[in-house]
Amino acid sequence: MQTMNEQYGKLVAPATVVIERLLPGPIEKVWAYLTESELRKTWLAAGDMDLRVGGAVELVFDHELLSEVKEETPEKYKDVCDSGAKMHGHILEVDAPNLLSYTWSEGEDGQSEVTFELAEMGDKVKLTLTQRKLFNEETLVGVAAGWHAHVAIMIDVLEGRPSRPFWSTHMPLEEKYRELLLS
Repeated sequence: MQTMNEQYGKLVAPATVVIERLLPGPIEKVWAYLTESELRKTWLAAGDMDLRVGGAVELVFDHELLSEVKEETPEKYKDVCDSGAKMHGHILEVDAPNLLSYTWSEGEDGQSEVTFELAEMGDKVKLTLTQRKLFNEETLVGVAAGWHAHVAIMIDVLEGRPSRPFWSTHMPLEEKYRELLLS
């Protein structure tokens, strides 16, 4: 039987994917990795967040910083994921240290919404990550694989292990999510 951290995300409603993970605590530390630029850039992206409803969110991606292993950005992601690519959104909900939700710019298909819910479970923290409004099938697959890989890197960081490389983790996951979510 798979542990929570080995499970794939699930399509829970049309255009909505959910990934659940059990992270090393305490909850305040996980919250800091979601909200503080210097910590968030170790697993996802740097950038400022104005932690109030309506506050601005900026994510500045640099996948090369996520691991000591250097990889080239796959061709299909070069325009949107090269170093310095930016995403802008706005805070929808914030209830520290349990809930953070903001809009996530997805280009031509409009803005989706990402929500991080944290719950203490002993010395661990359950993360429920939900992204809604993923109306394009390729975006749905890429986002599911992306969160799966990014959160795996966050677990590596929180556990003090060397981080796995992003792209060689992400790309095989895309194929698996295409199979799981679109079949």
